[in-house]
Amino acid sequence: MQMTGAEIMVKILAEEGVNTVFGYPGGAILPFYDALRDSSIQHILTAHEQGAAHAADGFARASGKVGVCIATSGPGATNLVTGLATAFLDSIPVVAITGQVQRALIGHDAFQEVDITGITMPITKHNFLVKEPENLAQTLRLAFQLAREGRPGPVLVDVPRDVQTAVLEYIPDKLRELPPVLPDKDRVAAAVAAINKAQRPVMLVGGGVINADAEYDAMHLCEKLRIPVVSTLMGLGAISAYRSLFLGMTGLHGHERANNAVKEADLILAVGSRFNDRVTGERSCYSANKTIIHLDIDPAELDKNIDSSIGITGNMNMTLNMLEKGSVPHDLSAWWDKIAAWPGMDDDFGDEEAPRFFKALNPVIKGKDYIITTDVGQHQMWAAQHIKIEFARQLITSGGLGTMGFGLPAAMGAQLARPQSRAISLSGDGGFKMTGSELFTIASNNIPVIAIVFNNSGLGMIRQLQTVQFDKRFTACEMPGYVDFVKYAEAFGVKGEHVDTPEALAAAVAKAMETSAPYVIEVALDPKNMVQPMVAPGLGINDFVKFKDKNS
Repeated sequence: MQMTGAEIMVKILAEEGVNTVFGYPGGAILPFYDALRDSSIQHILTAHEQGAAHAADGFARASGKVGVCIATSGPGATNLVTGLATAFLDSIPVVAITGQVQRALIGHDAFQEVDITGITMPITKHNFLVKEPENLAQTLRLAFQLAREGRPGPVLVDVPRDVQTAVLEYIPDKLRELPPVLPDKDRVAAAVAAINKAQRPVMLVGGGVINADAEYDAMHLCEKLRIPVVSTLMGLGAISAYRSLFLGMTGLHGHERANNAVKEADLILAVGSRFNDRVTGERSCYSANKTIIHLDIDPAELDKNIDSSIGITGNMNMTLNMLEKGSVPHDLSAWWDKIAAWPGMDDDFGDEEAPRFFKALNPVIKGKDYIITTDVGQHQMWAAQHIKIEFARQLITSGGLGTMGFGLPAAMGAQLARPQSRAISLSGDGGFKMTGSELFTIASNNIPVIAIVFNNSGLGMIRQLQTVQFDKRFTACEMPGYVDFVKYAEAFGVKGEHVDTPEALAAAVAKAMETSAPYVIEVALDPKNMVQPMVAPGLGINDFVKFKDKNS
């Protein structure tokens, strides 16, 4: 069958089960857009290409499928970079398709020409410049395979305009699925022996558990052995925060009970965590006097940040099932008694006001089909500490890159991925100003995102870090001049309201969830609030900052 390259691109998207793409057109990608017009694939025109990348990312995290974003050459392609880096560091399957100038013009500084494959090489799992039209179909098929199999990640395919317009024979095909990587049986046996001997074990769940859809396998193992569980930021939801085995989040702003348990453990079973610096604190202190069993799909992660006693690569579900079969429950009552003496998740925030806003959401959303997305900053940490996530893929946040402006477009993508759910975006006023223009996209497509903006007229986490690390020498952390985000939303045709108490926020969210329209809620927040607990910079995982006169 004779088809243009652009028609083949659309055909491959349909083959891969893609029903929604996010993008922004331009001259170099217009042949593709012309072909897309005749397909059943939904195209969401975003306000900015960065919004398209984050929306594709949110779509992928919420659904477990590959998210797709589209941009033209030059500035269109470079505007995807932050979104691709966000997906790369969190191992999210995204395929980005960019237009490129005609092949004869490449390397001649043509209008809107950039070397996007060179630019994105460090922040994609792989990328391609399609130089020959006959390679187009298989390249796109391979891009999807690479994005989702093994350790997921973003893949970029750059397609010159004349490749899109070339007429060629379309050949139906399907790439052979890669077999699962089997774990080493001897290493699994060694891990089983160590787990059965441990008196103070802790399971650490990371984002890899969720990416592998292995949360139930992890939960079965820890429930069989009654092992306490802590989570990284990316692993929240792998085990319900309402389960008695769950001690909370660990890391820089981790719960005291969770961090103390990691410090005092004699064995850490780390499942799908890359031991990011925000998780470990001072690394030699973190790993001292304990056995570390590290499970990860990517062998490059083993011993990269923390030296593991036993490192196991391979299919995570298989590995966890093998560990469960070989392990034997034994008495951990003394360990649980010690854990119970440390402050729990509900005891960490002292007299700070801000956490109460986040805790107020729990009765409203518990048991409902919701998705929480966040930007980055204080609100992100308060959400991670105090909103009790029940299931995998209910919390979507930028962990590795820490991308401000991620929350709103990610919520947009998540809402479209799971229309039966309700996406709730949490942002600070700083991050919301970066991508708040995506309210245009949300309004024009009637995407029922609930956007909550915590407004302290400044950059709260910068203020906190300057309090702790720079003796309150505040600079560039305040944004004088009030922005009324409800009026801003109304400019796009989106309704909203202001709240200033936790009770009012809970009532506003409950009301918004009863509607099928987008809604914006602005929360007035005192800029003097601090995220607590906080691990002291450069110290061990349970060396917490002692805030003096924290309200000053």
